[in-house]
Amino acid sequence: MRRRKKGLPPWRQGERAEDRAVPWLFLLPSLLAVSVLVLVPFGDVVRRSFFSAMSGQFVGLKNYISVLQNDAFRLAAANTAKFAAVCIPILLVFSLLLALLIHAVEDKRGIFKTSFLIPLSIPVASIVLLWKVVFHENGLFNQLLALVGLEGADWLDSSLTFGVLVFTYLWKNTGYDMILWLSGITSIPPALYESAQMDGAGAAARFFRITLPNLAPTFFTVTVLSLLNSFKVFREAYLIGGSYPNQSIYMLQHLFNNWFVSLDVDKMCAGAVLLAVTVFLLILLLQRAWGRAEGGMEG
Repeated sequence: MRRRKKGLPPWRQGERAEDRAVPWLFLLPSLLAVSVLVLVPFGDVVRRSFFSAMSGQFVGLKNYISVLQNDAFRLAAANTAKFAAVCIPILLVFSLLLALLIHAVEDKRGIFKTSFLIPLSIPVASIVLLWKVVFHENGLFNQLLALVGLEGADWLDSSLTFGVLVFTYLWKNTGYDMILWLSGITSIPPALYESAQMDGAGAAARFFRITLPNLAPTFFTVTVLSLLNSFKVFREAYLIGGSYPNQSIYMLQHLFNNWFVSLDVDKMCAGAVLLAVTVFLLILLLQRAWGRAEGGMEG
């Protein structure tokens, strides 16, 4: 016999159970899809990272040690970390400045937002083809430099290729981050600015005392998404330089692709686990910093 909870009328027993079940029913399709397409395959990757791909024998941490001692992995990891460390701060600051400027413009705001989102709709192959026309050794950019008496460079096969890849990432993702910043800015109550202005606060004081503190949740979201998007530049780098591009843009994605082609499954799985753990720890650190920022605002 079904037991009833004390203190609740019988007609509320079933209602509360249904209320608790409704959110799970809505989440069930997504949970099933994520489990089948992400969690289960990743669990198999973790399992394979502890076994030999050829013999199937358990090797413990041998694959991880081999990956960490691999020169190609060290180069790719260093380039990937350098790329994220350079791109993300520039992207956050530049997209925030654009969001503030567009928010200050009342007329034709939609046109500006649409224009900055256009790079997201352009296929990657078309973008790379355009960059090859512009940044090739005999391309348009070097011809413009020659007109002003400056010497050109091989932008697509030298240490300068890293700058081209950074420019590509910023050009493509600035509009997306700008929209996220705009959503956070528009959610700030205008009464806060009005009262601060009546108290004599200037534009700089209103920005640092009102805008930035209220953008802490948006900052966390934008930073995490920018971090994840920084690992999606493989297509651009691959189309620019192929499987073995210039060392300045040899990323972890290149390494994993080459290991997959050569069937080094054990190394690829160990490297993927290391990358996933690193990204997960970075997101946890960002979440902790965001929690401290929220605590400071409440205090």
